[in-house]
Amino acid sequence: MTAMARVRGEIDLRMPGVDGLLLAAVSVLIGFGIVMVASASMHLGGQNGDVMRYVNRHLFALLLGLAVGWLVYRTPMHWWQKSSTGLYFFGLVLLALVFIPGLGREANGAQRWVAAGPLSLQTSEFMKVFVVLYMSGYLVRRQLEVANSVWGFVKPIILLIVACSLLMFQPDFGTTAVLLMTAFGMLFLGGAPLWQFAALLTLAIGALLALIWVSPYRLERVTSFLNPWEHVQDSGYQLAQALIAFGRGEWIGVGLGNGIQKQFYLPEAHTDFVMAVIGEEFGLLGTLLVICMFGVIVWRSYAIGACAETRGDRYAAYVAYGLGLWLGMQAFVNIGVNVGLLPTKGLTLPFLSYGSNSLIVCCIAIGMLSRVRYENQAAGGGKEGQWQRA
Repeated sequence: MTAMARVRGEIDLRMPGVDGLLLAAVSVLIGFGIVMVASASMHLGGQNGDVMRYVNRHLFALLLGLAVGWLVYRTPMHWWQKSSTGLYFFGLVLLALVFIPGLGREANGAQRWVAAGPLSLQTSEFMKVFVVLYMSGYLVRRQLEVANSVWGFVKPIILLIVACSLLMFQPDFGTTAVLLMTAFGMLFLGGAPLWQFAALLTLAIGALLALIWVSPYRLERVTSFLNPWEHVQDSGYQLAQALIAFGRGEWIGVGLGNGIQKQFYLPEAHTDFVMAVIGEEFGLLGTLLVICMFGVIVWRSYAIGACAETRGDRYAAYVAYGLGLWLGMQAFVNIGVNVGLLPTKGLTLPFLSYGSNSLIVCCIAIGMLSRVRYENQAAGGGKEGQWQRA
């Protein structure tokens, strides 16, 4: 055995399942997120006498997320496969709990949180993982039916509509869109005929447009998104301030902590619009760094999934594909909103935005991806090595 082989063996024993590139990208985003949450929230904490208030909460959520992610990593994928349907219905129950008086909490006009002692549980965040697990299990059980029958294609959508209906009552348009895009992408990867996929996608887009048309506040968001400068004093205010932040950042930014928009003009700078703060303080360079890190996460998720599919574990493969789809889609939507490509909606940027539930769920996703890779290695490391070099 060569010295290099011995070194590789030691690494595998010490850190089984860890994908170096995936871990590096996630670590960069988490570290950058801590810095940017501090930069964007210290003035808010100072108003309450504690400048580190939001940073400390973010760090606590990170520690909790790492602990939960470790437990997920220690759980075999066959357990998730057996529990996937039950977890999906458990997620539906959690979504319904927000409407129970005394349990549900309202903030900024949305009923999205469940009181859990001193903490607030945002049930829609956990539903993202439950949808990926359920769709993965369904595609394994019904792959031929999905590929050859319209009914096999439609059945999981019925349950998905139930979840989306509960989300729209909260209302949470952003999460609904991400869930639909993730589920449709998984159905396509599962072998659904292109014409069925296109027809369902057309119906979904039509339904979302109808929801926008019949809801005055959603219609106002879309019209202001098309030209925020005409509505800069009302519905287009947030987007206009975000665009000003990106404009001030230019190529390399104004410097960490030197941003003005977060202090006086840009609402929700530490949550939904943290990307605008990055654009102002680190410019195009910082923005591209974040985008590249998400690109690495999606790439490694698909590489891990492809290796699992090669060794015959289709459930683990679909889970990896689904998690990559979800993280990539949510990052795309959040960044798109920040730069004015999409209408404004409340959706966090994974790993970076302030938000305990979002950070914990993202850690769960990375723990699950690491578990799939660990099982890939346990089944035969050679193939995994090929995908690492891909």
